[in-house]
Amino acid sequence: MKVCVLGDGLASLSLARMLVNKSISVDLLLDDKSIDYSNSRTFGITKKNYEFFNKKILNIEKISWKLNNIEIYTENLSNEKVLEFKKSNSEIFSIIRNYKLYKNLYKNLKNNKFFKKKIVQNNDISFVDKYDLIINCNKNHLLTKKFFSKKIEKKYNCTAHIAIIKHKKIINNSAVQIFTKIGPIAFLPISNSETSIVYSITTKNVVNLENLINQYNTKYSVLKILDKKLFEIETSNLKNYYYKNILCFGDLIHKVHPFAGQGFNMTIRDIFDLSKIIDDKIELGLDINYSIFVEFEKKTKHRNFIFAQGIDLIHQFFDKERKYNGKFLSQSLKIIGKNSYFNKLFSKIADEGLSL
Repeated sequence: MKVCVLGDGLASLSLARMLVNKSISVDLLLDDKSIDYSNSRTFGITKKNYEFFNKKILNIEKISWKLNNIEIYTENLSNEKVLEFKKSNSEIFSIIRNYKLYKNLYKNLKNNKFFKKKIVQNNDISFVDKYDLIINCNKNHLLTKKFFSKKIEKKYNCTAHIAIIKHKKIINNSAVQIFTKIGPIAFLPISNSETSIVYSITTKNVVNLENLINQYNTKYSVLKILDKKLFEIETSNLKNYYYKNILCFGDLIHKVHPFAGQGFNMTIRDIFDLSKIIDDKIELGLDINYSIFVEFEKKTKHRNFIFAQGIDLIHQFFDKERKYNGKFLSQSLKIIGKNSYFNKLFSKIADEGLSL
């Protein structure tokens, strides 16, 4: 059996690694424009996903920074703490730079006998009949435009500003998110002397990111602000995950607002489910064919949609509270967050996603 993974990103490389670990031959098809990850792009990974990634995909101990505390504040309550998730003796979240994972995955794959990388143009579909299964992570490819155009989309009319701040060395194991009057800002530690910034800004006016960081920074002695980038925020949910022997994956099937840090976590959970489906087929001695895509969509589609809508709903609540200078949601979450049962429930959902 031969599988083609289409695209050149974290989702496609992680998928390829999961498959070759099962001794499945994989061709990675990409165009000649490789991804240029900036130093400032980071992502968070939950504890359960971290353990799965280490065991079934690639050990990421050396490139991750572990956090044992997440604090959430809102400017509408005079920067009072609304929620806190904390484990004093264990990490609850880890932060990884995108480019470091990208490089490590490629380095690990390139010498694997089950893996080959090939160049193919985005308008070339001549390879389709050469593979038993195709997993598509390339939004710009003709296959995407031809078979997977139906989706639910939403544009937020806001921009994510990202950067890295270098600061004086401190014990840096607590992430902070503040819902400000122009959008949520997250301080995500990546070492004792560096912290990643993600600020989703709703205003269309030109902003001074350095001034905004300094305005909401309460614990860092900033030395430099580096690698400033920005990108438009939008969400989407694909209506059909597969067509015949082609499966879409990663951001193509679900793209969510970055404030919750769940985008790549959803993809890792999808890899877990696809891996489990393949393992079950192998254990039963059954052929691995397009039926695994049918099972995958049936298991994940509604769960992913509900989870994505939940993230959007939370964002809408905070956004309305911001616009009308209200306090009801923040005060309610503050009360709920003090209840140990609900705090554990929120932590479990954030870590493991939804079980449907």
